[in-house]
Amino acid sequence: MQALIPGKPADVTAEWLGSALSRGGTPVDVTAVDTVPIGTGQTGATYRVTVTYADPQPRLPASFAIKLPSQDETVRDRVAIGYRSEHAFYTTLADRVQIPIPPCYHCEIAGDGFDFVLLLGDMAPAVQGDQIAGCDAEEATLAVEALADLHGPTWCDPRWADFPGVAMPKPQPASAQGFGEVATMAAGITLDRLGDRMTAEDRETLTAAMSVVTPWLLAEPDRFAVLHGDYRLDNMLFEPDRSRITVVDWQTLGSGLPARDLSYFTATSLQPGTRAAVERDLVGAYHRRLLGHGVTGYDLETCWRDYRLGMLQAPLITVLGCAFATSTERGDEMMLVMAARGCQAIRELGTLDLIAPTR
Repeated sequence: MQALIPGKPADVTAEWLGSALSRGGTPVDVTAVDTVPIGTGQTGATYRVTVTYADPQPRLPASFAIKLPSQDETVRDRVAIGYRSEHAFYTTLADRVQIPIPPCYHCEIAGDGFDFVLLLGDMAPAVQGDQIAGCDAEEATLAVEALADLHGPTWCDPRWADFPGVAMPKPQPASAQGFGEVATMAAGITLDRLGDRMTAEDRETLTAAMSVVTPWLLAEPDRFAVLHGDYRLDNMLFEPDRSRITVVDWQTLGSGLPARDLSYFTATSLQPGTRAAVERDLVGAYHRRLLGHGVTGYDLETCWRDYRLGMLQAPLITVLGCAFATSTERGDEMMLVMAARGCQAIRELGTLDLIAPTR
């Protein structure tokens, strides 16, 4: 029998979990569950579920991470497309890429995405990255190599230009025009919310960057891959010995210029001084890993130019998050830091000149 989708933590009962974990139609005998929140829950609600089984279950973990839609109905209505995206990743794409992700035990969606549940293995003792503090060069190298394990297997494969559930398909003129208009609107909301805490230089860069989103999206159409879309520290779990990372949160799954993910990561997840000091090495590590996946006809200098071009991803995702996610104290602080870092990277790398050379 198909498990009903829990709408709130109280619905994650022993009976529901046993049904969700069933194999061959036979439910697992779960006697008790304990659910506590984890993460900030800006566009979704994530909980750790500790489980007691009636009998030992060597193939099942003692705890899970479960993701439900936001408990704020207004936010849930706005970001249902993100739940459809995450469902598409775990049911369609996860076994076709090599990026490290948690094991998925159950993923279900209904009602155009308004009802959604994702049950993953608990990756503890792995620790979530700290978006505001940033990471060091060693952690960043793990992240960019893992990113190539997403892009390499889907590189320029037309199957992944547009597929059911994807939040942001490969840009076309009409969709790019519409997305550019949304970006301009979101930038206005962001400046109203954070503008007095931003420098005049960053406000100018943010406005200019969002005004050219349409031509930016249409640049370099011959290079594309599946994009994570929000590839940053808060969506990564690091093993204590920093030997491995696990990537989560596939709500912004898309297709487009691969370096957008790379640029967004370095711009938002490293302190600006660290980013400037190590970005050439990080781009090189990413490029080498791509070649290991059989990518051809893509030299390092082109990769570097794509990296510079991709920097608009940083303010773009920041303003979309600021405009459409729930406002929290940490969330606002994070958006402010990400906007400032992204705008600085755009200026230092001359990104706008690549999009509109006559500016």
